[in-house]
Amino acid sequence: MPRLLLATNNPGKLEELRALLRDLPIRLTDPNDLELAQEVEEDGADYAANATLKAVAFARTSGLWTLADDTGLEVAALGGAPGLHSRRVAASDPERRQRLLGLLAPFPPPWTATFRCAVALASPDETVVVAHGACPGEILPVPRGAGGFGYDPLFLVARTTKTMAELSLEEKNRLSHRARAVRSLIPAIVRALTPSPSRSSL
Repeated sequence: MPRLLLATNNPGKLEELRALLRDLPIRLTDPNDLELAQEVEEDGADYAANATLKAVAFARTSGLWTLADDTGLEVAALGGAPGLHSRRVAASDPERRQRLLGLLAPFPPPWTATFRCAVALASPDETVVVAHGACPGEILPVPRGAGGFGYDPLFLVARTTKTMAELSLEEKNRLSHRARAVRSLIPAIVRALTPSPSRSSL
């Protein structure tokens, strides 16, 4: 069975990705399975560039087709910040949420926001396919929900009454930015990792 490397050590992301891809005829693996301790500097100009940097680096090291993502939270009142720097504004998730609320304090709510994600699929020879996803919503002044990670407890998903952290995994994988990007990439994953009938008969 062909293998696909999920280039993240984030347990929440791995759970989401495994659920999204579980019906494909491929074996999913992650850096821990392969004992890969690889750090990639995310210095790209946008989400797609960062996702591509990670996917290509892990594909080259592992020799496997690799899936990687880069995600950011863009808040209108902050001119689109924290954006590409969403993960780097503080050392931990609670600190990031506190920092965001501190930056928003001078601005009156509602604080409209969008989660954006780029997902890159890369081969060991650096063939790359990228897909994008977005999820609109707004930032709440108080976190809600015990699920998810990052800014999820502060992010009220548009057209719902729930934060990203209050969604079940099934709901999140219908609505989230990452899920939308991954689902649009599934045909490319199937083409890359599943042999066609003509090739398999040779």
